[in-house]
Amino acid sequence: MVSSEYERRIAGRFATFDQDGNGYISREDFAAAAQALLTEFDTPARSDKGQALYAGAEAFWQGMAGMADRDGDQRITREEFVGGAVKRLRDNPDRFGEIARPFLHAALAVAGADGAVTVEDTVRVLTCLGVPGQAARAVAAALDADADGRVLETDVVPAFARYFTVPE
Repeated sequence: MVSSEYERRIAGRFATFDQDGNGYISREDFAAAAQALLTEFDTPARSDKGQALYAGAEAFWQGMAGMADRDGDQRITREEFVGGAVKRLRDNPDRFGEIARPFLHAALAVAGADGAVTVEDTVRVLTCLGVPGQAARAVAAALDADADGRVLETDVVPAFARYFTVPE
């Protein structure tokens, strides 16, 4: 892949995390993603599911910051994201899945039950996280590998890791 294409794809992944569009990823972006999901699925923040989602978002932030926040300012710039997270994770994509797992697990619990959600609810989750509608539908359909109308955590975590560990 040519460098400009690689940069374009990485910029898109960075924008997914930069929920408020201020040019860096912070703890607040992860909290905003959790709040958007809770609102979309009418789940109280103080419920067990709400608390688990916020805890998952915090764990995800801590893992991401540990890999990418090189200057320790509690913000991840695009350059830090590309230089830290993406390059490190390319060599170990499973690590990214493990960092994201608590958040993804909790998000699926908010959207569904028993570690699985409908394809339509998966579209809702992806849309809340900033994925455009048509792309969200395509991704959700692809995650339903056996075409039974359900998306499982075992499908989501590795797919999430693959999406963010883009080869150059």
